[in-house]
Amino acid sequence: MKAIIPAAGLGTRLRPLTFTRPKPVLPVAGAPIIVHALHTLQAAGITEVSIIVSDATRAEIGHALVDLTEMQITMIDQREQLGLGHAVLTAREWVGDSDFCVYLGDNLFEHGAKPFTEAFAQSRPAALIALVQVADPTAFGVAELDGDNQIKRLVEKPKVPPSNLAVAGLYCFTPEIFEVLDGMPPSARGEYEITDAIQGLIERGRRVVGQRVEGWWKDTGRPADLLDANRLLLERIESDVQGEVTESRLTGRVIVPASSKVVRSKIVGPVLLGENVLIEDAYIGPFTSIGSGTVVRMAEVEHSVIDAQARIEHLNTRLQDCLIGVKAEVRGGRTLPRTHKLTISDASLVELA
Repeated sequence: MKAIIPAAGLGTRLRPLTFTRPKPVLPVAGAPIIVHALHTLQAAGITEVSIIVSDATRAEIGHALVDLTEMQITMIDQREQLGLGHAVLTAREWVGDSDFCVYLGDNLFEHGAKPFTEAFAQSRPAALIALVQVADPTAFGVAELDGDNQIKRLVEKPKVPPSNLAVAGLYCFTPEIFEVLDGMPPSARGEYEITDAIQGLIERGRRVVGQRVEGWWKDTGRPADLLDANRLLLERIESDVQGEVTESRLTGRVIVPASSKVVRSKIVGPVLLGENVLIEDAYIGPFTSIGSGTVVRMAEVEHSVIDAQARIEHLNTRLQDCLIGVKAEVRGGRTLPRTHKLTISDASLVELA
């Protein structure tokens, strides 16, 4: 089985973080979102992956994948962003006669892609769709199932949902889906909806199976979702302290690479430090990941994602629930209130005074 990861969009809901970089390369738990997606596919036994990119995303995504030499990754250009169905159709020649899955790279599943790819391989329906119960189905594609977990009807963002089962970001297909996509008219939004194509399979009398997600599922489409995904992934880490730790106290599960230093500080895990990080006279609280080359000095940070080469210094306040971009700086002196929640894009400077 092959896999397609659509990654041509600009991620406007994550601005300002995506003004300078595409959403798939934003970090959670020490790695870009798309790298977590690729590891998930690899764990499911899939090593041939095409990533659908645009001119705006190709370079940054390519840079994020330099260490994934064990996978066969092909980048395919999508000249116009005309919906998920269009992105899938763009990879038709690359897929050929293979079965394949479509994995939305900004989605995370507690148990990964394997439960879905295995179930698809065992019964090989025309399509198998991951479904998750949600409180507000009107924001999703929504499935209506029969008693055998076959999808009877699939509708995109319905005003009156037929169920509370939303389509999560993983689909498995046979190549027949291309026959439906080819020549299919766009929706009222002007996009080629994958849900319309799946409905087309149903109308052809093909078997389309819905499989419920077990465990947690996270769509990282908004800033708060990135923080939540970071928390969920950090729950999995094991302690690994190799770097220099001087006059400091580390409790819980903490990762300190050999190139990083912790000086006169307190860290309460789970916390993940990248390479060449300096923590000095600081407090790092639970569910925080800190990118390579970052300095945190005389400051307090918790439940945050700090990207590479950032500097957080001389703060008499605690940063909490923060997303701090590459090479961003936060510095200052006295300030109220006691905690601050910040979302700061790359190379920004914030002074709290």
